[in-house]
Amino acid sequence: MATLDPVTTAQSLATAYTEPMQTRLTTQTTNAQKRSTALNTLRSALSAFDTALASLSSSKGLKTYTASFNNSGIATATTTSKAQAGSYQFHVEQLATAHQIVFEDLPAVPVSMGGPISVQLADGSSINVNLVAADSDSDGTISQSEIARAINQANDNQGKVVASVVTSNGQTQLLLTSSQTGAAGAITIDTSSLPAGDLQDALSTSRQLTAAQDAVVWLGGQGGVRMQQASNTFNSIEGVSLTFTRAMTTSESPLTLTVADDTSGTAANVQTFIKAYNTLRTALDSLTKSGSETTTAGIFASDAGVRALSSRLNSILRTEYSGVSLNQLGVKADRSGQLSLDSSRLEKALLADPTALDKVFGKASISAPTGLLGDMSKYMDQWLTSGSGQIASRQNNIQILQKNLTVRQTRLDAQYDSFYQRYLQQFTQLQTLQAQMEQTSGLFTTSSS
Repeated sequence: MATLDPVTTAQSLATAYTEPMQTRLTTQTTNAQKRSTALNTLRSALSAFDTALASLSSSKGLKTYTASFNNSGIATATTTSKAQAGSYQFHVEQLATAHQIVFEDLPAVPVSMGGPISVQLADGSSINVNLVAADSDSDGTISQSEIARAINQANDNQGKVVASVVTSNGQTQLLLTSSQTGAAGAITIDTSSLPAGDLQDALSTSRQLTAAQDAVVWLGGQGGVRMQQASNTFNSIEGVSLTFTRAMTTSESPLTLTVADDTSGTAANVQTFIKAYNTLRTALDSLTKSGSETTTAGIFASDAGVRALSSRLNSILRTEYSGVSLNQLGVKADRSGQLSLDSSRLEKALLADPTALDKVFGKASISAPTGLLGDMSKYMDQWLTSGSGQIASRQNNIQILQKNLTVRQTRLDAQYDSFYQRYLQQFTQLQTLQAQMEQTSGLFTTSSS
């Protein structure tokens, strides 16, 4: 008679009873993990695309222009898509400068000689400073460093005037610098509330290091249109920002700015969008592809929501904005949905309508989204918004499912162990009985012989 193995037999029977449920649980757990991984892949792809949309929106428009000068070292320029090709002449009479004054030989005076002073700016603002409280080291005197600290830390200051102490050739001086350029930043000090004495006298007399003056620039050269302002950066020409860095002499020829179409730069911006979209399209196609005899279906092949996402993006691409479509700008899609650019067609379209790119692409602004970038960004928010977006909602559901599967697995493991222990006990008893029977049979055999 074959010897019974209780352990192996108990394992086999316990497995037979729990195997169907274990197979289902394993399949469900594997599928849940695959969907979780796929959601992370989808989120990464959508986030990368959304970042690209924001980057294109934060730039100065997809249509670009070049800005060049006939003379270097006088100005720099940046352009936006609102610029127009053309030529402009300037004469820089003077640059805007920030007022800077110095007080020399300020005495260290007893606190009793301190009091309120008012640092005033030509724009009408003032900074009230109490020098009585300026004695930070409590030595009974007010030094230049303590005066500078009191001015900088005054509640009314907020960075309008910067006070510092400089030492040159053994002489210490109090330096005040306006944080703004232009005539409106001129600094004066009202010491009328100070007690009469050395400190009042010293603060009433300053030496000017840099004048507070506005920039004066002539559009069209000397004698043209006079432009005066506190800043050296001028935005008088739409779509062009000019920053002047050097004043010109009266004998110098006018500075000429030439603004021209940058066809390659414009095409590169459109290609940036195309590359970002094609990367997202590749990821979506992989996640939603149909299976066949030779290929495995994507994890979201039958997911209506993800397929709707893909369909919505295609729909936005086909939308016309202000009567202009992507196709008219030379952007077309192949059978697989991948985009490509016909640069010559784009160039011709922009010659006919320089604003066409801005009309179609618009801005992915949070407050006022417009155009294709705006529509796509708003739709991305439906999927990517933390806590309430589609991705977050789906991940939450999967986490709940995975927790439930873990609980069910724990119960099944306990059930298996219960079956195993019961069968082990039964077959161990049977093994003992079998051994006893074999022993009795042996006795009968011995007696008969």
